[in-house]
Amino acid sequence: MEGIKKDHENLGELLSGDRIENSPYKINMKEDKFCEQLCYVKNNDIGKLKKAIEENYHNNWIVDNLPSASRVTTEASMVHTTYSHGFPIGMVDSKTKDVYINNHVNIVLEYHEVEGSNGSLDKEYRIVRFTVEPFSIKHDFTPNVNTDDDNNKKEGFTNSIATINNPVKSCDPTNNNMHTSFFNLYANNSRQMLNKGEAILFTYDVIWKENKEVSWASRWDIYLSTNVPNQIHWFTITNSVFIVVLLTIFVAVILVRNLKSDYERYSIVLDEEIDEVMEESGWKLVHADVFRPPAYPMVFSVICGSGSQLLLMSVLTICFAAMGFVNPSRRGSLIMSLLCLYVLMGSIAGFISARFYKSFNGKSYQKNTMATAFTFPTLFFSVFFLMNLIAHSKQSGDAVPFIRMIELLAIWFGVSSPLVFVGAFFGYKREGFEYPVSTSNLPRQIPDQPFYLKPLMTALFGGILPFGGCYLQIFFIFSSMWMDQYYYIFGFLFLTLLLVMVIVAEMAMVLNYIQLCREDYHWWWRSLINAGAFAFFVFGYAVIYFKELESNSLATYLLYFGYMALISFALFLVSGCVGVFSCLWLNKKIFGAIKID
Repeated sequence: MEGIKKDHENLGELLSGDRIENSPYKINMKEDKFCEQLCYVKNNDIGKLKKAIEENYHNNWIVDNLPSASRVTTEASMVHTTYSHGFPIGMVDSKTKDVYINNHVNIVLEYHEVEGSNGSLDKEYRIVRFTVEPFSIKHDFTPNVNTDDDNNKKEGFTNSIATINNPVKSCDPTNNNMHTSFFNLYANNSRQMLNKGEAILFTYDVIWKENKEVSWASRWDIYLSTNVPNQIHWFTITNSVFIVVLLTIFVAVILVRNLKSDYERYSIVLDEEIDEVMEESGWKLVHADVFRPPAYPMVFSVICGSGSQLLLMSVLTICFAAMGFVNPSRRGSLIMSLLCLYVLMGSIAGFISARFYKSFNGKSYQKNTMATAFTFPTLFFSVFFLMNLIAHSKQSGDAVPFIRMIELLAIWFGVSSPLVFVGAFFGYKREGFEYPVSTSNLPRQIPDQPFYLKPLMTALFGGILPFGGCYLQIFFIFSSMWMDQYYYIFGFLFLTLLLVMVIVAEMAMVLNYIQLCREDYHWWWRSLINAGAFAFFVFGYAVIYFKELESNSLATYLLYFGYMALISFALFLVSGCVGVFSCLWLNKKIFGAIKID
């Protein structure tokens, strides 16, 4: 034995929680093995292993970068195959509550010959399927320990990989129909119960099958396919399109038609009638205040800059994934794409933040740029660092090594932050936003607003429709993140993202127009909150989804809600920035079409 060796993972794999190590299983191309003895273990401390089996822990194996599919025989003698969770390390009897360990596996490898290698002496083959069928078999053998591992003794068990010379009645290597034999043993309840101090023999079979139907390019398809048919995804897309069409008609009728009528009346009246027309059209009364800078202009600018950065990062990543450049077969590629694009979009964040801040007549350019470069990354890194400490304390495989955390800091300070300063430099070189009307020195008094225009109510209206348009995709994303399922429907996700952003923009514009008609010109922050409220619905759904995890560990609560709060906040910045830009465009259009002396 050469011992355990860790594979070299890239940064994306480490951030995704992938940890790849070698195993003592020996597999040679096209060489079948039956009842190969791996090792036997005498375990005096079964507490952790028993708990892991009761909590349904799984083994995750990889052969030729292909994850293992699990073919499990249930207590009802039904065979079930899954392609995303690996295979269970044991089972619990539903009636007696006895705990059994899977100590034998049938490893089935399907292959085909590489085209063009027929004439060569050494033919080439490719693996296109990898299936593991676990069994719990109480082997009939007498331990013959030749060597004991002192380190293992310290942990409370002895482990020997020496070959057992005495016959194993339950495992005859000359029997080429081991599956039937093991199935009969399983059916007769001859399973290996997990008992303290009992020696357990681990064995395995390797079976090679030729498969000419599956090509090399499509060998991952079975892992990436979902149980939900495409018709369901198209139904949700159609539902989102229907919402967009209704909102567009609503915007056209209320905004375009009403505004056109207002413009026509406004252009034909005499000077002495202007006041009367203005009283009929409340949005005109706030023309001297509508572009007044919002409260906390620096904070607002930083939010818009960070939201623009995250929006472009998300759109480009999903585009690359939909085109096939990012997929689960390239481990860590999704996280690396998100990280690289976020860093490169730092210049966009600096540029947008600088333009907004200059339009608000801000003077502390350096502070605004520093805040743009460090506010969101500091928040993100701080939460991630705390969550990583919790993972380290629980000895989780998802914990990122501290040396990799230093790499993240180097990318942040060495690449992202300088790009933010470069973008801000060009942003301050440009003039601020041009507004069609001037702002008065004294702000206008805002009348009392009805209850349906209170911030909480408008946020409710602004967030519920976008959430309804992407509910199914959010479910699949959560399943990929927390249930270890593969996600590869990026084409549907891209369409959903576009439709949801259109719904967010149209809802923000409708609520903005209604607010201005009630002579409330504080639309900057309201447009951000109304559009960003979509993220609060996502977080609320995350709270409901947590019940699927069935966890009672405090660490799990902290990790889940910590990461989901961070993701929801990022989504708030993205949708909020879309709402601000859409409302700014609308206000410039409608107030630019009137003439104010």
